[in-house]
Formats: sequence, structure tokens, C-alpha cells
Amino acid sequence: MKVRILGCSGGIGGRHLRTTSLLVDNDILIDAGTGVGDLSLAELSQIDHVFLTHSHLDHIACLPFMVDTVGEMREKPLTVYAQQATIEILRNHVFNWSVWPDFTAIPSAEHPHIRFETIRVGQEMKFGWRVVTALPANHIVPAVGYQLDSGHASLVFTGDTSICPELWLEINKITNLRYLIIETAFSNREKNLAIMSKHLCPSMLAEELTHMQRTAELFITHLKPGQIELTMREIEECVGEFKPRMLQNNHVFEL
Repeated sequence: MKVRILGCSGGIGGRHLRTTSLLVDNDILIDAGTGVGDLSLAELSQIDHVFLTHSHLDHIACLPFMVDTVGEMREKPLTVYAQQATIEILRNHVFNWSVWPDFTAIPSAEHPHIRFETIRVGQEMKFGWRVVTALPANHIVPAVGYQLDSGHASLVFTGDTSICPELWLEINKITNLRYLIIETAFSNREKNLAIMSKHLCPSMLAEELTHMQRTAELFITHLKPGQIELTMREIEECVGEFKPRMLQNNHVFEL
């Protein structure tokens, strides 16, 4: 299993800044932020499954364009997996004919370009030897993270989350954990904003990592563009013993 980072920024502002999306092999997306826009038509058309962590724009921005662009090129609908609350938001506020066409009914309800499948926390979805498991998260809207398990090793992507004891209970059960990608959106000087918006700052990240009982390579995602250097410096000061690295576009994890 290969996991390629298409986008991992908390915003935009240059060729190297793309919002959240991970491409698993050639056929699975985890979130559909602006990084998806760098894929070719051929690459887009190969994607059969999209797993959404939550409904915020930086994680879904390219989903409507993607469906519109490659829908007619595909022989089957693109399947979007998300919690029921997330699906309802997409139906009501995106694929509603006002913001974007309802591609669950295009070209027909019997043969749509997109279909939604509800998932729940703890649910495992198998694709051959690959397993995608929805993990708990604590965000301002209903959200999940994901465990990607190749059978040999696992990668955990927390998505957007704040303090979440339930997440660590599940992470500590993963015996083959190799990589942990966790968000830290704000610097410590904006801790109040992090708490209000249910994100992490470096001091909160340090507290969360005290609950981790597994060994894993640590990567930081969702850094706000104007605070990247400051936040990473604070992370080094708070959790340097974990050897944290800033996640980068086009990084490839092999599991």
C-alpha cells in the first residue's frame, strides 16, 4: 500500500500549499481538498472511493469538481464514505442544485455519478488486503480519523481533532502502527482559538501524546500558512522527543 500526500496545509497561498487529501494507491482518496486538483484526468478517473473525515470546505473543496469532471468517464458511481451527518450536510448545502448539481441523480437516479455510503466510528471497510477503519475524532462538526492497514503496517490520520481520549484508546490497540499523522493547526499564542474551533496547538498536542502507548513516526499536518515556522518551532520544544516532522506534499508512505 502506498499513501501519497496530495495536500496537507491548513490553507492556501502558494504552489506548495494545498489543503488536505491523501491518495491511497490509485483508487482511494482520504478527503478531497485542493490537492486533488493537481491530479491528471487519468488519475482522477481511477479513483473509486473517497473517505471524508468531515464536511469542512478545506477537506471537500475538490469533490464537486472531481465528480463533474470524470463522472461521464466512469462506468460506475464514485462512492463517498462519510458519517450520516456529513452526508446530510453535503446533500443539503453542496449537491443541492443551488451550489452544485445533485450528481446522485445525474445522469439518472438509477445510474448516478456519485453515491454516498454511511460509515460509523469503528467500522472496518476492506478492499482486498487493505483495511480502512474509521477512528474517533473531536471537532466542531461530526468528524472521524482513519486507520489505513496494509496487513503489514498501519498509518493513522487523525483528520481535524481536538482533545480526544477515545482516539488514543483505539490507537493504542494498533499493534502494527508505523506512522501517525496528527494535526496542529495553531500556534500556542492562539490556544484559545484552537480550543474554540476544536483544533490542536503545540501545548495541547504535547498533552495528547502523553496518552500514546505505541511507537510511531510522527508527522504534523494542517499547519496554518502564516504560522508554519512558529508552530513547528513550538512543536519541537513541546514534543521534540517524538522527532516530529512537518508533513509535505508528495510525501509517499509505503506500508
